Amino acid sequence: MTPRRAAWLAGAVLLAVYVLTLAPGVTFWDAGEFIAAAHALGIPHPPGTPLFIIALNVWAKVWRVLPYATATNSFSAVCTAGAGALTALVLARMTRVPLAALTGALSAGAMSSVWLNATETEVYAASLFLSVAIIASAEMAGRTSERRWLVLTAYLLALSVPVHLSALVAAPVAVLLVTDRGGGAPDWVAGLTLLGVSVLVAGVGRVSPPLVACGAVVIALAMTAQRTPGHTVDWRTPLAAGAVVAIACTALAFLVVRAAHDPAINQGNPRTLHRLAYVVSRRQYAVPGLWPREAPVWLQLANWFEYADWQFALALGPTVIPTVARVVATLAFAALGVFGSVWHRRTDRRSWRAVALLFVCGSLGVIVYLNLKAGRSFGWPFIPEDARHEARDRDYFFVLGFWAWGIWAGLGGFALVRRFGLPAPAGLAIAAIPIVLNWSVVNRRAEPEASVPRELASTLLDPLPPRAVLFVAGDNDTYPLWYVQQVGARRRDVTVVTIPLLAASWYVDELARRWGLGTGDRFEPVGREAERIADDARASGRPVAVALTVDPADRVRLSKSWKVIGMAAVDDRAIDVANSLRRDTSEVISVDTPAVRSVAARVESWRRGRWPRPQPDPVSDYFAHVLTCPKLLLSAPSPAQRASLDSLCNLR
Repeated sequence: MTPRRAAWLAGAVLLAVYVLTLAPGVTFWDAGEFIAAAHALGIPHPPGTPLFIIALNVWAKVWRVLPYATATNSFSAVCTAGAGALTALVLARMTRVPLAALTGALSAGAMSSVWLNATETEVYAASLFLSVAIIASAEMAGRTSERRWLVLTAYLLALSVPVHLSALVAAPVAVLLVTDRGGGAPDWVAGLTLLGVSVLVAGVGRVSPPLVACGAVVIALAMTAQRTPGHTVDWRTPLAAGAVVAIACTALAFLVVRAAHDPAINQGNPRTLHRLAYVVSRRQYAVPGLWPREAPVWLQLANWFEYADWQFALALGPTVIPTVARVVATLAFAALGVFGSVWHRRTDRRSWRAVALLFVCGSLGVIVYLNLKAGRSFGWPFIPEDARHEARDRDYFFVLGFWAWGIWAGLGGFALVRRFGLPAPAGLAIAAIPIVLNWSVVNRRAEPEASVPRELASTLLDPLPPRAVLFVAGDNDTYPLWYVQQVGARRRDVTVVTIPLLAASWYVDELARRWGLGTGDRFEPVGREAERIADDARASGRPVAVALTVDPADRVRLSKSWKVIGMAAVDDRAIDVANSLRRDTSEVISVDTPAVRSVAARVESWRRGRWPRPQPDPVSDYFAHVLTCPKLLLSAPSPAQRASLDSLCNLR
C-alpha cells in the first residue's frame, strides 16, 4: 500500500461513515444560524467566520440538487474526511508504514466529538481540516526545505482568521515541523518566520496591536537568524510570508461589504472598521484572560477527562454519567494509545514529536488558554459554589487533542496486531471499534434528533397571527427559526426577538433600524428594552407573542395577560379571566382550546415513533419534551403533569 492509497482509503471510509450518519436537516446550537447566514450571504455571531460562510454558500450552490441544509452538512463531512485523508498521507510518508497510518486516521476520525462536528453544519469541521492542512504543509516545508511550502504554511495559518482562530492550535506543531528537518541542523529561519507569522495572525484575530507588533518583530529577526552562502540575508521568505498573511486577511473585507447591505443575518453589523474589530475580536462576549481562573484548575482538568470519556465508546453509556462499561473501554483505548505512542516514537521521532505536541496543545494548551468555566453537565453535586457553568459542554474545543490520541490508539491497534503475529488487516478492525461503539449515539439521521429543530420552529411560527413579534429565550429556539424563515421562506412576516441578545448594542440597533422596535439605546437594561419593544409592537398594531420556553419572569414584563395558542402565547388584554388557566397577583393565562388542540394533534402525529434517545447533550431531549406542552394543557392535569406545566412549559 502506498501513502496516497492509504490517504484515499482513509478519506473514503470516513466520508462514507459521515454521510451515512449525516443530519438530514437543521440541528440545534449554531448550525441553524450558519445555514441561514450561508443562504443569505450574511454574518453569523462573532468572529463572523467569513471564509466559512462563503465556502458554504458556494458548496450549496454546487450541490443544489440536495436540500440546502443537507448540502451544508455534507460540507462538514467532506472537510473532516479530508482531514483524515491528509493525516493518513502525512503519517504514511513519515513512518513509511501506510497501513499503520490508515488505522491511525480511521481511529482519529471516529472520535465522537470529531464525528458530531462532521455531520452538521459546524465551523469546527472546517477548522479541523485547516489545522491538518497546516501540519501537512509544514511537514513538507521541513522535509524538502523548499520555501514555497513554508510560504503556503504561512498562508494557511493566516486563513484561520477568516475561518476560525481555533486552527491556530496547530501552529506550534507547524513551527516544530518546519524547524526540525528530520536530520541535520535545524532551520531557524523557517522556524522563526513561522513563529512570527503565528503571533502576527493571533494578533490580527484578537485585534491586538501589541501581538501584531511582536509577530512583525519576530519575522524581522528571522531575516538575520541565518546567513546563506555568500553572506546574504534571506529576506525574501519572511517578506513573502508576511505578504500572504495580508492577502489571507483580506477575506475579512467580506464582513464590511456585506454589512453595508444589511443581510438578514447580520450579527455585530461590522459596517465600519471599529465594528469590524468588535466582531473579529469577539468583544460581544466576556472573553476571560489567563488569570484569574474561571474555575479551579483541578476542575478544568477533570472536566477534560469527562469529555475524553465520551470519545471512544458512547454507546456503552450514552449519557453524561460515566458507566463501568464505558470507562473500561476508555481506559482500554487510553492504554492502546500509550502502546501506539511507544511504537510511533520508535518508528519515527519527528512525526511522534508532532503528534505529541498536537495532543498537548489540543488538551492542556486549550485548558490554559480558554480558561473555561465548568462544563454544563459537570460536577453539579460537588463543584465549589463559585465555579460557574458554561452554557453548553465544550468538548468540541478539544477536538485536536482527541484527534491526536485517536491517531495513537489506531497505531496501537496496528502495533498490537504486529506483536502477536496476527494478519495486518486485523489492525483495521481494532481501529474500527470506536466507529461501532459510537455509531448509535452520534448518528444524526436517527429520530427524533433528525427533525426536532425543524418541528420546533414550524410549531412555533405557523400558529402565530400575521406580523407577530415573537420573543424567544436563546440560541436553540432562535437559530431553527432563522433557518426556517431564511432557507424555507416561511413566515417571514414574524419578527423574532431573542431576549438575551438585547444585551448587545448592535442587536438593539438592528431591531430599531429594521422594524422600528425599541429605543436603540445601548444603555437600556435588557428587561426595560424588551418592554419597550413590546409596547412599540402594540402601538404599530402588531401582535406580541412569547415562546413557552421563555422564563416567566421575562414573560410577565411583556404582559400580564396571555392566551396560549400552542407553543407560544399571544398578548391578550381582553382575556376572559373566569375561564383562565390560572389567576394570581402577577399574571393571567388562558388557553385557546381549538388552536392548542390543532397544535397538539400535529405534534402527536410527528412524535409517533419518535422519542428521544439518551445522549450527553440533552438539548434534543429537552425540546422534544417541550413539544408535549400543548397536549399537557388540554388534559386534566395530574400532579406529574402540573409539575411539567410548571417546570417544562413555564406556566407556573
